[in-house]
Amino acid sequence: MRHLRLPVALTRAGMFAENAVRSFWPLWTVIFVVLAPMMMGWQDDLPLELFWGAIVLSFIAVLASLIWGVRRFRMPSRAAALERVDASLPGRPIAAITDTQAIGSGDMASQAVWQAHMARMAERTKQARPVEPDLRISDRDPYGLRFIALMFFVTAFLFGSLWRVGSVGEIMTGNEPTLATGPVWEGWAQPPTYTGKPTIYLNDVPPGPLQIAEGSTITLRLYGEVGALTVAETVSGRTGEVGAASEPQQEFTVTQSGSLSVEGPNGVSWEVTAIADEAPSVELTGPIEADAYGELSQPFIARDDYGVEYGTATITLDLVNVDRQHGLTIDPDPMESLVLDLPMPFTGDRAEFDELLIDNLSEHPLANLPVTLQLQVTDAAGQTSSSPAEPVILPGRRFFQPVAKAIIEQRRDLMWSKANGPRISQILRAISYRPEDLFPNQTTYLRLRTIIRRLEPMNEFGMNDEGQAEIVEALWDLAIQLEDGRLSDARERLRRAQERLAEAMRNGASDEEIAELMQELREATNDYMRMLAEQAEPGDGTDQADNSENTMTMTQDELQALMDRIEELMQEGRMAEAQELMEQLNQMMENMRVTQGEGGDGPQTPGQQSMQDLAETLRDQEELSDDAFRDLQEQFNPGQQQQPGQQGQDQPGQQGQQGRQGQSGQEGQQGQNGEQPGQDGQQGQGQGFGRDGQNGQQSDNGSGGQGNERGLADRQRALRQELERQRQGLPNLDGEAGDIARRSLERAEGAMDGAEEALRDGDLAEAIDQQAEAMDALRNGMRELGQALAQNQNNDPGQGSEQGEAAGRPVPGQRDPLGREAGNTGQLGTDQQMLGGEDVRRRAEELLGEIRRRSAEQERPEVERDYLRRLLDQF
Repeated sequence: MRHLRLPVALTRAGMFAENAVRSFWPLWTVIFVVLAPMMMGWQDDLPLELFWGAIVLSFIAVLASLIWGVRRFRMPSRAAALERVDASLPGRPIAAITDTQAIGSGDMASQAVWQAHMARMAERTKQARPVEPDLRISDRDPYGLRFIALMFFVTAFLFGSLWRVGSVGEIMTGNEPTLATGPVWEGWAQPPTYTGKPTIYLNDVPPGPLQIAEGSTITLRLYGEVGALTVAETVSGRTGEVGAASEPQQEFTVTQSGSLSVEGPNGVSWEVTAIADEAPSVELTGPIEADAYGELSQPFIARDDYGVEYGTATITLDLVNVDRQHGLTIDPDPMESLVLDLPMPFTGDRAEFDELLIDNLSEHPLANLPVTLQLQVTDAAGQTSSSPAEPVILPGRRFFQPVAKAIIEQRRDLMWSKANGPRISQILRAISYRPEDLFPNQTTYLRLRTIIRRLEPMNEFGMNDEGQAEIVEALWDLAIQLEDGRLSDARERLRRAQERLAEAMRNGASDEEIAELMQELREATNDYMRMLAEQAEPGDGTDQADNSENTMTMTQDELQALMDRIEELMQEGRMAEAQELMEQLNQMMENMRVTQGEGGDGPQTPGQQSMQDLAETLRDQEELSDDAFRDLQEQFNPGQQQQPGQQGQDQPGQQGQQGRQGQSGQEGQQGQNGEQPGQDGQQGQGQGFGRDGQNGQQSDNGSGGQGNERGLADRQRALRQELERQRQGLPNLDGEAGDIARRSLERAEGAMDGAEEALRDGDLAEAIDQQAEAMDALRNGMRELGQALAQNQNNDPGQGSEQGEAAGRPVPGQRDPLGREAGNTGQLGTDQQMLGGEDVRRRAEELLGEIRRRSAEQERPEVERDYLRRLLDQF
C-alpha cells in the first residue's frame, strides 16, 4: 500500500532518533563535560601530571559511555514502525487488512460482509500519519545531568573558544605553540567596573583611532620568540621603573591620551583617546517646603556620566542673617554643621535622577533659623561636586498655642547658648506667675515648675551638655503637650495597640489574647477619634479636597465592622488576610481627618448639634462616674493620700477640654475636690492652681467626706438639667427610632436623678449603679437618634435614589448578598436582629451542641459528617 510508505518511513526515522537519544545521552553528556574546560583553556594552567590524569579519565568516560550506548542501541525494523503506525489508528486497520476469513468462506453472504469489512479497513488506512518519537529521557536521567553538561558547554562556548581545544594536542606532543605566520599577540582593554562597559578585544580593533575610558587596564600577551614583538605606549604616563618592551605579558593603566602600538611581525598601532570621567553635578530644583509638623521636603536633581555613588546635604548656621534679638543677641555656643545623607534610588539608573530630601529637624538647634543648605555628591571614581550654598530658613514645627510658642522660643535660646539660662529661668517664672489664664490643666503647670527647679541650680553651679540636653528635651515635651493636648497621647496609645496586635499576628496568639488586644485597639481608636473630633473645625465649603473623588468617608460603625473582620480572620488563623486589613486600617487612621457635619460642608443641622451635645453630656457623665468610683475607693483605703497634681484639675463642665473616658490618673481628668458647691459643675479655669505649684483651697480641704459628695451631687444635678434641656430641644423626628431615642433619654434623666439622690445620701455604690444605667440609656438614645436622623434624611423630598447612592447611603429596600436589608445609617452589615432577640451566647452554645450531635450520627453521609467536623475545628 503506497500511501503507507511515507508515514512508516518517517515513523521509523523517529524511532531511530528515539533509540539513539535513549542509548547515547551519556555519551554526549560526557563529551560536553570534557569539552567545556578545554574551551576555557584549563589545560594551559594545569600541571602536566593533572593534565594527563584528566585526559585518561576523559578517555575512559567517553569509551565507557560509547560502549554503553552501542550495547543498548537497536535499529528499528519496518515492521516495528508499521506496528506503531497501526497502533495510532482506531481499530488497527493495517493489521485487519492482513487477516483472512476463518469461517464462512463458502457462504456468499458471509463473504460479502467480509469484503465490506476489508474495504472499510483499507479506507481507514488512508488516515495514517507519522507517529512522533518520544525523546524524553527524564526517567533515565532523573537528576538532569544532561542539562548541567549542556550548560557547561554553552558557558564555555560564550566565554571561551573552540580553538583552545587544539592546545591539548600540542601539550600531548610536547611541541611549543607556533603559527605558520610567525609571532602573534593578544590584547584586551578592560574599562573600570563602575562604567559598566564591556571588555575590548584589541585583536578585533583595526589600527587607527581608539577611544578608551580613562582608568582602563590594558593587557597584552606576546607569543613566539622573545624580542620578535615589542610594545610601545605613551598612555600610561609611567615615569618610574618600567619593564622590558618585549616581556611576554604586559599590563598598565590608561591615564592619558597617547599612542599604543605592537611593533614587529603582524604589528598594529592606535591613537588612543582617553575619555575622562566627568565630575558629578547636583542642584536644587525647587524651594524647601514643610508641613505643619515640621517635616521638610527639598527637591533636587543629580547627574553623572556613570552614576552617582552617594551624596550629603550640609546645613550650616547663617549667622549673618540671624535676627539677633532677645536670647540671640549673645554669641552662640560652637555649633557643628548638620550633615544628612541624600536619598539615592534603590533601583534604576543613577546617571540622572530627581529625588526629595525628606526629614524632620524640628528638635534640632538650627530649626526655624537662617541656614545655608549645600548638597554634595560623589561618583564611583571619587570625584566630588557641590551645589552653591543656598540661604534658607530651616523648617521646624509650628506652634500656635501661645504658651507652647513661648516655651519653644526659650528652648531655642537655651540651645543657642548656655549663658541664656538665667534669662530663660526668669521668663519661665514670669509665665508661671498667673497660671490660671495660661495653662489648660495643672499637669502642664507642674511640669513647667519642675523644669524651673531643675534649671536654676544649673544656672548657679554651671550647666554641662547633659543638663542642657535634659532641659531642652523637657521643654520640647511640655510644648508638645500644650500644643496637642491629649491628641498626642491618644495617637501614641493607638500606635502601641496596633503594634501589639501586629506582633500577636506574627506570633500566633490565642483567641483570648486576640480578643483582649482587639478590645484595646477599639478603645484606643475611639479615644483617638474623639480627640480628633474635639479639634476638628467645621468646613466652610471652600476646601476642595473634601469634595474630591479621592476623599473617602467612613462612619464609626464601618470602622468597628472592619476591626470585627480583622478579629474574625485572626481567630480563623488567616493571618495574612488579617495583616493586610490591619495595614489598611493603619493607613486610614494615619490619614484620618474628622469634620463636623456631613462632608464638612456648611453649618451643623439641629440633629447634628443634638448628637454632639449628647456626646459631651455622656463624656461628662463618664468622668463624674470615675470621680465617684475614686471616692468609693478612698473610703476603703483611707490611709492613701491623694498625690499632688491630682487635685484641682479641669472640671467636666469645661466642655471640649476633657476627652478620655474611664482613665483614672491620666492627663485631662478632673479632681473630685476642685469645685465649690452650688456651681452646677462649672468652675473657672484658674481654680486649683497656686502661685508655686501648690493647690488652691478646696471647699472640703481635699477630704473625701460629705462635702465632696455634695459637690458630686451638684455636678450630677447640673448634668441632669443639661440633659433635660437637650431632650426638649430635640428635632421632631418621625418613626419608631425617634420615639425610642426620647424614651431612652427620659430613662437616663431618671437614672441621673437617682444617682443625685444617692450621692446626697452618701451611698456611693448605689450612685455608681445609677450612673451606669444613665450612661447605658444615653448611649442607646444616641444610637437610636442617629438612626432616626438617617431615616429622616433618606425620606426628605428631593433626596432621590441617585443622590442617596452618590452619597454612599443605602437605597431603601436594597439587600446584601445574604438577603439582609442594609443598615439605616449606611454602616457595613445590617441592623436586623438576626437572632430574634435571643441571648447571643446561649444561641451559640445551642448551635455548637447541635453540630456535635449531628457529627456523631453514624447514619449520616460521610461528606456531611466531614463538613460538620471541619465546622467544629473552627470553634
